[in-house]
Amino acid sequence: MTPVSIRSLSKSFGQRKVLEEITLNISNGEIVGLIGPNGSGKTTLLRCIAGLLDPDKGDIYIDGRPRHQVDPEILARSLSYLPQSGEIHWDVTVQALVALGRLPHQGRWRALTDVDRQAVTRAMEACDILEFRHRPVEQLSGGERSRVLLARAMAGEPDVLLADEPISGLDPGHAIDVMDRLSHLAHSGKSVVVVMHDLTLAARYCDRLVLLHDTVIAAEGAAKDVLTADNLARCYGIRAFHGLAEKGLVIVPIARTNQGDVPVSGKPDGL
Repeated sequence: MTPVSIRSLSKSFGQRKVLEEITLNISNGEIVGLIGPNGSGKTTLLRCIAGLLDPDKGDIYIDGRPRHQVDPEILARSLSYLPQSGEIHWDVTVQALVALGRLPHQGRWRALTDVDRQAVTRAMEACDILEFRHRPVEQLSGGERSRVLLARAMAGEPDVLLADEPISGLDPGHAIDVMDRLSHLAHSGKSVVVVMHDLTLAARYCDRLVLLHDTVIAAEGAAKDVLTADNLARCYGIRAFHGLAEKGLVIVPIARTNQGDVPVSGKPDGL
């Protein structure tokens, strides 16, 4: 069964149309990258899936049922949302914050069980934060906080993880680590939808890319088919170097395009 299915979803804010007639399926065992220029509706789409925004029209199905018919407690256990903002408003330890990810699995006023503690430890290990689990979160750097919030989302062991720019602000090593963890999570049978701006990491880690532009899905599929010279020029307004390294696609933006520079070939530059 498809864990998330979106049918003809549209969303506007006032007179500004953000998404129009979006249809998309998210399968088990894959990591789907939402890409596109700023303002193309990536976060809006993620928030609609998470139930934080109501679409103007269209339907969202979770495990084959309309999202509004799914019991909120069941939805909280099966779906986790990691927002773009790295703000933390509680003066608690790292471990205590990550443990909040187990709340959907706990009854009211119930203490953490051994199963909960093991899940919290696994999440901290996966995000490389175990060594400062007793440190107050207010003492962390921005990148460390991002990893703590990701660990909190992973601690709930959701079937579907929605992550909005989870590698924003991370150094290259930890960005790769986070994408490794998300890829492992997806390929263990879960579903991951991740908003990204790093096109190289998106190309190398995502099983499928969804390129949003001008309110619609401009392209969808494998990285080599989505990140063409034509699409980068049309949607991002850039020229980019395309290459291969360790059997993966590498994309480096080079310059803005002028209207007359838009290529006529869909083949990537440099391949």
